[in-house]
Amino acid sequence: MPQPLPEASSTPAADPLARLASSLDGGGRAKGLPPVERWNPPYGGEIDMRIAADGTWFYKGSAIARPALVKLFSSVLRRDSERFVLVTPVERLGIAVEDAPFLAVEMAVEGEGDTRLIAFRTNVDDLVAVGPDHPLRFARAEGDAVKPYILVRGALWARLTRALTYDLLELGEEREVSGTALFGVAAASQFFPVAPASEIAGL
Repeated sequence: MPQPLPEASSTPAADPLARLASSLDGGGRAKGLPPVERWNPPYGGEIDMRIAADGTWFYKGSAIARPALVKLFSSVLRRDSERFVLVTPVERLGIAVEDAPFLAVEMAVEGEGDTRLIAFRTNVDDLVAVGPDHPLRFARAEGDAVKPYILVRGALWARLTRALTYDLLELGEEREVSGTALFGVAAASQFFPVAPASEIAGL
């Protein structure tokens, strides 16, 4: 049976996760996202926390079952040059991320072509609209499948679920860019290439 996570008030000095929760004092999204990009506390080492490729957060091998706790910790997640870290004003703690830290689980589309608006909701309730500040990028997975991502904030990306991947690619079209025929998705007056049009049969 999975062990319950320690409450923020229980022995904060003994457990790094409890210490982290205690230092955040139950804040987070209710007060807006903390300014983690401006914090530069000392690095406190790695903790046994992992974000799986499907967006599930684990601590000491057990899934974190409380969505509010996941949202709290996601609000202080940052990507440094060498690792993902949870940041408070007093320390940084390294965690493992298998793919992207977030998962895009819902998509809304309005309009067509270059003026099309596309927005996503992540598994931790970030709301982001595709555009210059939140671009799309596409990678190739095993078997040459396409893996779309949207930038959420900082250097933190959300990977689209498989269902949303199909929905997004349904919006794709072929365009010539710098003399090359590309298949991609248009949104917010931008064109986001997915792959060369010659490879589209393999997507």
